[in-house]
Amino acid sequence: MHTDRISIPPVIPTGYQAKGEFKSIDGLKTYVTGPKWATKAILVIYDIFGFFEQTIQGCDILSDSDEQKYRVFMPDFFEGEPADITWFPPTCTAHEKNLETFFQTKATPEKALARLPGIVAAANKLAVSGEFESWSILGYCWGGKMACLASGQGSLFKAAIQCHPAMLAPEDARSVTIPMAVLASKDEDVKDVQSFCNNLRVPNYVETFSTQIHGWMAARSDLQDIEVRRKYEQGYETALKFCRKYA
Repeated sequence: MHTDRISIPPVIPTGYQAKGEFKSIDGLKTYVTGPKWATKAILVIYDIFGFFEQTIQGCDILSDSDEQKYRVFMPDFFEGEPADITWFPPTCTAHEKNLETFFQTKATPEKALARLPGIVAAANKLAVSGEFESWSILGYCWGGKMACLASGQGSLFKAAIQCHPAMLAPEDARSVTIPMAVLASKDEDVKDVQSFCNNLRVPNYVETFSTQIHGWMAARSDLQDIEVRRKYEQGYETALKFCRKYA
């Protein structure tokens, strides 16, 4: 999957200044970035920690690093109340309880999935032609699970990418109807990743970044570490190549 047409700008380790802006899309605060004339779009679903500069920088990379430009939308599904990043990995009973409660309330898949048609419809109004030619969906961790569940029959999307996916369930793969990429970390269960891959009946790309932690492309990424930064770039380059090929 090598190409010279993707040019990722130097990754800013800390203090990143966003290139996009926040807009209200279908009633949700949404980070929007990329050329206003872009004809294709990507919906990004963040991890449970919400808006983090590493994730925002990732959206900017997705929007403008390939010859194919994208308008990128990252909605605030948790409406200003994300999980606290100190809860993960849990180091005490309180952290475990907080995470359990969060997943049972703010982060239920049904809530997020129900919002997707309205978000896409509202975002389409920002396209120059009144509708984007195609949509891809990319999710981190919890967002990866949402991307998977949004990839079934009648999907709004042409391609899906799971980055260090949480709750990866091999049986979910059988329902996927669009091309899917899985960029796993060393922390995902190896057997689950392999079984998920085996169950896919669509064009797919599966890679495990064996030196990277769960979250290396999003909020938990330590971009001051040179190796992490290099793999962060590689992850986004891989995602862009997949979008270009299938969306």
